[in-house]
Amino acid sequence: MPRPLDGPRLQPASGQARALVVFMHGYGADGNDLIDLGRSWQELLPDAAFVSPHAPEPCGMSPMGRQWWELTFRDPGERWRGVNQVHADVDAFLDAELVRHGLGPDRLALVGFSQGAMTALHVGLRRRVPPAAIIGYSGHLVGGEHLKEQATGKPPILLVHGDQDNVIPVDALFDAMASFSKAEIPCQWHLSVGVGHGIDPDGLRHGGEFIAQNLRR
Repeated sequence: MPRPLDGPRLQPASGQARALVVFMHGYGADGNDLIDLGRSWQELLPDAAFVSPHAPEPCGMSPMGRQWWELTFRDPGERWRGVNQVHADVDAFLDAELVRHGLGPDRLALVGFSQGAMTALHVGLRRRVPPAAIIGYSGHLVGGEHLKEQATGKPPILLVHGDQDNVIPVDALFDAMASFSKAEIPCQWHLSVGVGHGIDPDGLRHGGEFIAQNLRR
């Protein structure tokens, strides 16, 4: 049985939801960490509802925060096991939120930061109906070697990474691009110059415009 997820929500500025944007926070944070990104995007996306679920587990290294799966930073296989472990939880939550707003599965955009970006990319690329857009901020593509046989579609993808990131080095962006190329999945990217492990205003603007562009299709 999938574990239930919940978190803060923002109703669409226009009063009627025609799209759903789901944020997935980083390791040790919770849904409150990203929901304000929705406020920044409401002018660009007035018909979008926003939700930022808390990850299903308390974080072992940050008792007040949450984790999508446990990280020891010692086991090279833990990310792959982790994204597969949480897949059903996230997939069920996405389905339920789309039903809540009376939306089809193609009116969904996924936005993840760090561990949440790993989760968003893994789940989004394996949805029965691909999302309208996936954005990964400061993340890592887990199991890129499996994409060719597992990806169910080619949703528009944007990766944003700071070139001064000392938590997940910027090489992760280029590794992801190589994996997407091998799987013949198009992907856009943006390098945030002088930025560490975070989202700067330029990266935030690129993300909002990317979602708005792809929801208009």
